[in-house]
This record gives sequence, C-alpha cells and structure tokens, in this order.
Amino acid sequence: MGDARHLRRTFELASLHHTHPNPRVGAVVVDRSGSVIGEGAHLGAGHPHAEVVALGEAGARAAGSTLYVSLEPCSHHGLTPPCVEAIATAGVARVVVGAIDPDQRVFGSGVSRLRAEGIEVVTGLLEAEAEDVDPSYFRHRRTGLPRVTLKLAMTLDGSIAAADGSSQWITSEEARHDTHLLRSSMDAVVVGAGTLRLDDPILDVRLEEPVAHQPVPVIVAGRGDLPSESRVWERSPIVIATRELSIPTGDLVVVTEGREHPDPEEAARALADRGLLDLLLEGGARLAGSWWKTGVVGRCVFYVAGRVAGGRGIAPLEGEFTTMAQSRAVTVRDVRMVGPDVRVEFE
Repeated sequence: MGDARHLRRTFELASLHHTHPNPRVGAVVVDRSGSVIGEGAHLGAGHPHAEVVALGEAGARAAGSTLYVSLEPCSHHGLTPPCVEAIATAGVARVVVGAIDPDQRVFGSGVSRLRAEGIEVVTGLLEAEAEDVDPSYFRHRRTGLPRVTLKLAMTLDGSIAAADGSSQWITSEEARHDTHLLRSSMDAVVVGAGTLRLDDPILDVRLEEPVAHQPVPVIVAGRGDLPSESRVWERSPIVIATRELSIPTGDLVVVTEGREHPDPEEAARALADRGLLDLLLEGGARLAGSWWKTGVVGRCVFYVAGRVAGGRGIAPLEGEFTTMAQSRAVTVRDVRMVGPDVRVEFE
C-alpha cells in the first residue's frame, strides 16, 4: 500500500511539468520510518533530474532511505551526470521504479547498475500508470514517431463545417475552453494550408488563467504558396512542405520532395526529430483524413455539438468509405458533457 501511494505521488509530481523531448519524471524519498523527506520533478533539458532534486532536499537523511521514481534512473552522461551515481552516493537502500526507460541508452541498465551497487530495486509496480504519465515519450522512444491526437468538432449528424466552409462556431464556449486546455498540454498544434487560408488561425492557447506553455504552430503546406499576411507568422511556425517555399518567419522542413502533399509519417517523424512528441492535429478534413488513413493518429478527441446541420456539409475525414473493411475498431476512454456538447476521447 505504501509503495503504491508514494509511487503515485511521483506520477503527480511528473505530470506538473512540460519537459519534452525529455521525459516527465517525478521522485520521492522516504526514510526508514515512512516519512517523506524529499520530493522532486524534472523541469526540462539542462535542469537537474527528479532523483537529484529529491535527494538534495533529503540531504544526509537519504542514507538508508527508499527512493520512489516514476521512470528508471538514467545510467549515462547527458547534460547532467547519471542519476544512478547520485543514488548510490546518497546511500539509498531501496529504489522502487515505476517504468523501465524505453530509451536504448538506459533500458534496464539503470536498474542493473543500482543492483550492482547492492541497492534493492523493485520494478513492475503500477507500470501501466507510469507509462500513462508520459505516453508520447514512450511512443517516441519505441517507434521514433510522436503521439498524434486528432481533435474534431462536429454536429450531431457528422459535419465539421457547412458546404461553404463556414464552421464558427459549431461547439459551445465551454467546448472551446476545453480545447484550449487540450492545446496547453501539447508540444505542437498542426493544421493544413487550407485551414490557414480559410480561418487564419494563430494556433495558441488563450485561457483566462496564466499559461506556462504555448504549443509550437505547425502548417502542413504541400507544394502551394502560403498567404504572407496570416497571423500565425507572428509565432514563427514550422512549415512542412514538399518543396522550398518562401515564408516570412519560422522554420521550413521539406519532406517527400516532389509529391503534392507531405507524407504523414515522414511529417510526423520530422516534427519528433525536433523534440515535438505530442502533436494535436486540428485539420481540416483532407489533412485529418490522410493522417488517419496512414495510421499516424493514435488518439482522438471529438467534440460533438448539441446541434444538427440538417443536410450535407463537410465530413470530418476526407475520402470515400466504401466498405466496412476500411473501418477501424477503437477503444473509447472517456465520454462526458462539456456544456451542451459531448466530448468523446478514444484510442
């Protein structure tokens, strides 16, 4: 019971911070009497790791203690020294690890080195919960790809916009607020060139409460030129294209050169290579359809408005649905009301 409680506290500490491309990690030090004597979390590249922060808070009291950590302690030199050295030096007697680090530079070597130092190591406790602290990190380290979340807002009868392209506002103010909360957890927000031309989005987080993190705006452009007066240029976006383009500001990334549209997997991988591990795909229908069909999308959040279009508009995913064999089974993770609308999250 105590191990699970302290380990879940490390998950809470880790979840408070946006650290990508580094993992989210939390740590707790507990003395022999069961009292918490140190806590810490990793804040990002260049900052001390969670274990070091927690051990620093515990000081000399860490001798003989148990260290709880959400992710396997690192065993390699990066911007900071290996955490296994700090743990051994502090005299920690026991380490409880939430999940083994999938990064090949660690992947079990941290646990092995701790055991070689005579430290008891417990693994396998709450492992699935530990991975849920930072699922995009685990996906990236295992596949080289980011986690892509497709977000859509639609009417009850399945339209994301009217036939003329108008879509403001399908969902309620409450649903739009929830969307900004979702954006605030992401590394980047991705839209297509059509959405840029039609809606002129700025792709930022706008909430009444202070926002510690703003996602990077990303435009998937293909071969066409982009409007130079768009508001998004104020935020220096990344532009994914299939040829060299002239852009006012930002970073141009050319993939699948010569094709009409960038390959979704190559585009996603290029963004992950830049440290963007959690992508929010906001459309429109062509981009959403192509990324869905390629299999790059792993998670979806659909806002279904308390509104009926009453006719044929623009479908959420462009492309023809010709046979049931084309459909994919999904796992629904959450369904709840957001104001008058329904929020459905699935994988």
